[in-house]
Amino acid sequence: MSGVRPLVGPAARGLLLSAVLLYALNLRAPITALAPVVEPLRDDLGLSAAGAGLLTGVPVLCFALATPLVSVLLARLGTALVVAASLVTVLAGTVLRSSGGATTALVGTVLIGVAITAGNVAVPVVIGRDFPGHVARVTGLYTAALNGGSVLTTTLTAPLAELVGWRWALASWGLLAVVALAVWLRAYGWRRAARGPARTGPDDPDDGRPDVLRRSVTWLLAVAFAGQAFGYYAVSAWLPSVLHDELGLARTASGGAAALFQLFGMVGGIGVPLALGRRVPVRVVALAITVGWVLLPVGLLVAPGWWPLWCTCAGVAQGGNFAVIFTVVATTAGSQAGARRMSAAIQTAGYGCAALGPSVLGAVHTASGGWTAPLLVVLGAVLAMAVAAQLALARAAGVHGA
Repeated sequence: MSGVRPLVGPAARGLLLSAVLLYALNLRAPITALAPVVEPLRDDLGLSAAGAGLLTGVPVLCFALATPLVSVLLARLGTALVVAASLVTVLAGTVLRSSGGATTALVGTVLIGVAITAGNVAVPVVIGRDFPGHVARVTGLYTAALNGGSVLTTTLTAPLAELVGWRWALASWGLLAVVALAVWLRAYGWRRAARGPARTGPDDPDDGRPDVLRRSVTWLLAVAFAGQAFGYYAVSAWLPSVLHDELGLARTASGGAAALFQLFGMVGGIGVPLALGRRVPVRVVALAITVGWVLLPVGLLVAPGWWPLWCTCAGVAQGGNFAVIFTVVATTAGSQAGARRMSAAIQTAGYGCAALGPSVLGAVHTASGGWTAPLLVVLGAVLAMAVAAQLALARAAGVHGA
């Protein structure tokens, strides 16, 4: 195809893994970078609170709306080209967001959202294709890298802004995209042919299996991911406010809770594959994840002073659950095309719910005048996630046994 000599051997596998993980650093970091500098950004651009919220909510909405289009592009163009183009677009959107007024910032944010959508769909396909014997482990590392990018920008954007201003602070994270693009092109090129256990190309058939969109496991995983994503984005948006209102923590201190929640997502992403590698049944792992998630809303209701413990448990759970869901996708889809369609369906439903999470919790808080009802909404989403995940894992075992 491209004439590029195929990469083989352990060093080549290390390069492929580095490319995937550096790419993953760019799939949340540009979004979470905004929160630490939202106040100076609002003042400079003359935005209302709703307008500033739009800049944080648009990427998640893009995840839902653009996923079907991205799936089609992956089928026609292949992962190598689409991922490389998405990194160029992340860079362009990051620079554009910081370069002008409110309209320019919105356009840049949309570009970032669409570009990240490509990664959301492409990476599970790449992992299933290029790391077939290590799907759980690589998916866990990918999840950890997602959270790592969030921790990086959440922690360092504000100090950078104090030195160079919010515009340069946000734009500087485009360097992550430049590094990732260089490594990705070295590992995959623009149009590299499939290697090793990979199949014939982007239009790979489903090996005679029923279409993934007709399998109950796909839609059960969609419900599980919807509950996970709704809870994740709702908690990320409102946890500092809960702690400020309920415990009287300063805004800066309560904002640290969100970073704690993200940080321990890395632990979950790495810990789940380790548990699965020690032959802990996946349904037991999923049950433990449910317990960790449930502890956050219940703990904040009954013992809010213990919030570091609840944030830690839920952080591990959210990172671990992401790894479980997309490990199941990679191992049950049956082909590259099946993984692409399955991932697209799950993420369209999940991120559609996620986009509603912050707004729903805010509306419930306004209507109820407190945080008890919103936390019960989060608990409901987590319980729906748990039930759907257990049913999906039971169906997935049936698929493996087929």
